[in-house]
Amino acid sequence: MIFCIINGMKNQEIAKIFYGIANYLAMDEVAFKPQAYEKAALTLETLEEDIEDVYKRGGIKALEDLPAIGKSIAQSIEEYLKTGSIGVYERFKKRLPLDLEEIIGVEGVGPRKAKILYQKLGIRNLKDLAKAAKSHKISLLFGFGDKTEKNILEGIAFLKRSKGRFLLGDISPKVEEIYNKLKAQKEVRVISTCGSIRRKKETIGDVDFLVVSKKSARVMDFFVSLPGVVKVWGKGSTKASVKMRDGFDADIRVVPERSYGAALQYFTGSKEHNISLRKIAIDKGLKLSEYGLFRGSKMVASETEEGIYKFLGMDWIEPELRENSGEIEAALKHKLPRIIDQQDIKGDLHCHSSWDGGLNKISEMAAAGQRMGYEYLGIADHTKFLRIEHGLDEKKLFRQRKEIENLNKKLKNFRVLQGCEANILPDGSIDIKDEALEKLDFVIAGVHSSMKMEKGRMTERIIKAMKNPNVDIISHPTGRILKKRDEYQIDFDRILRAAKEFKVILEINSFPERLDLDDKNIRRAKDFGVRMIINTDSHRRDQLKLIEFGVAQARRGWAEKEDIINTQPVDKLLKYFKNNEK
Repeated sequence: MIFCIINGMKNQEIAKIFYGIANYLAMDEVAFKPQAYEKAALTLETLEEDIEDVYKRGGIKALEDLPAIGKSIAQSIEEYLKTGSIGVYERFKKRLPLDLEEIIGVEGVGPRKAKILYQKLGIRNLKDLAKAAKSHKISLLFGFGDKTEKNILEGIAFLKRSKGRFLLGDISPKVEEIYNKLKAQKEVRVISTCGSIRRKKETIGDVDFLVVSKKSARVMDFFVSLPGVVKVWGKGSTKASVKMRDGFDADIRVVPERSYGAALQYFTGSKEHNISLRKIAIDKGLKLSEYGLFRGSKMVASETEEGIYKFLGMDWIEPELRENSGEIEAALKHKLPRIIDQQDIKGDLHCHSSWDGGLNKISEMAAAGQRMGYEYLGIADHTKFLRIEHGLDEKKLFRQRKEIENLNKKLKNFRVLQGCEANILPDGSIDIKDEALEKLDFVIAGVHSSMKMEKGRMTERIIKAMKNPNVDIISHPTGRILKKRDEYQIDFDRILRAAKEFKVILEINSFPERLDLDDKNIRRAKDFGVRMIINTDSHRRDQLKLIEFGVAQARRGWAEKEDIINTQPVDKLLKYFKNNEK
């Protein structure tokens, strides 16, 4: 299992409060302070040491020595560590008693609009918001209107559809924490995750663990008493189910070693994959269950998954492929793809730096890329249209290039590439002059505005950008934000045909909220012969590790090494960009 580094629980708790304070300050239109709290929150999220240990070691001075932590913010951290709360945050909540996180979770509703909705209509939560929108009270407010009201209703409906699901990237560190605690118990001989978390689905409902142990009662006792368990749904001799503080349910099953492979296969799923597998077993006069593969009363395979699949006449199938989408037929014919592995990735081309509001300097991002074992890292800061992200204009791109050239002179066996994430404007043009784009090592272009365009216009908009001879990559091509925003309307087949014609690469964005392209579109791109790239869209150095989720998405989409351009060494990569005449 490969997951992100877990830091202390207090780090995450304080970071969440700081994000909340930033939102409250934004509601009051306070300048600069929201960004200060956001940067402090980022520092806490990325800190690999428990903030409590930092404080115990060096007091408030040690806190102030951390990046983006000034005196007043350090005092707030100290206050939380001593009292469990932060006064300024509690005062904000008392003055503006609304569920701000819930309300601004609706696309298009930012902190300032949330404040207006509270002051004018008394809206405190999602239920109030839905009621006001359905009764057309929101459209009457100055600065809102019918379109905003409609978008709010669509956003609420989208949130409801996603309710009870957790982003793979959010839940994975928490799963790893439980996994490691269980694995460390001497009674646990073998352990694995199962279900959708093992298949690396982009959102997860609940979490399943499978254990081999001869002392299942002790395992059950330990499991239900884990830190973070808020409710025990059930506990038996070999099975237990709990609810965790973070909102998800976790189940554990203990099985005998001789049935481990069959149980692992069964509980990994998917349901549709298992049904098809059982039909094959029946056709062969066999019976497949969580206990084993049987011919009559005789168990013929069960200890390993590989043994189950082999006895059924097929190759073992990677968990990410088990969705009954052709993998069983391919396994029977011994024609499964050799799907990509994270070790195949040689670099990440979508990384932001402090030049456009990211947390880290280019040199710090480069050092993190080297620690990842990469050969290269691409800096792709936003361009000038995105003022909120401190987008770079032509002059700043030139100055940035000088910094990168100087840095590369100092680096050995590693190279920083300069690109940008340019904006595709509503008419399909790019917000940076071609003369500036030509000087970059690569150009990423993405849609960051006017996302409600009609399908035909949005498709033409993206295709026009693809025709620009300087555009190499389209970032997060469908624009979705998981649990918040649907894909924008496009004719994806036309996009694929254009990508192939103009030799433009489509991005698989690893950021947990995006994972865009999704697995189905990755497979379609592969079938069209369109090249893809797995990037992280990192805004700070620790986010380079998010690559694991993009790789998981690519694997679910049947992508192989040759489908992904950043499996190439740097010289071949640059040659590919330069030789692609549009």
